[in-house]
Amino acid sequence: MNQKLDVIFSRRSVRQYREQEIPDEMINDLLEAGMAAPSAMAKDPWHFIVIKNKGTLQKLADVLTHGQMLRQAPAAFVVCGDITRAHGQLESYMLQDLSAAVENILIAANILGLGTCWLGIHPRSERMAGISELFNLPENIIPMCGIAMGWPLAPPPARTRFNADRVHRDTW
Repeated sequence: MNQKLDVIFSRRSVRQYREQEIPDEMINDLLEAGMAAPSAMAKDPWHFIVIKNKGTLQKLADVLTHGQMLRQAPAAFVVCGDITRAHGQLESYMLQDLSAAVENILIAANILGLGTCWLGIHPRSERMAGISELFNLPENIIPMCGIAMGWPLAPPPARTRFNADRVHRDTW
């Protein structure tokens, strides 16, 4: 692993957090990093729900059965897209834009010493409906994923998942 890329290799899913608040300035830093992502035709279809309220984090964990770490996380984001703002109003472009924003957030959080876990919502209809109901989302807003975040209890070691069998040069 190239040590210059350690910030990428050390970004791992973290599911256990210390009981310590995340300052609002750091939350804003993460949102700025997310919104610095590329977006098809600069449409920026993203919206971010910032959750720090313990009761709301519990309700979010109730909807996202694989998101039980939210019960101890000091904060989370729900990343949503406005389909009316997406390039050509196409879901595929919107999802690509949101994914780029999420990856920026995950890497920025790692740089700042936070641990995160990406929690899938889209395309699971029951999760999307639960999130839409929980947060009273307008019809044009599509929830894509959640991001649990906090100060890692035990940061996992850096690693690579490089697989030469998945690389094709100049042709398949």
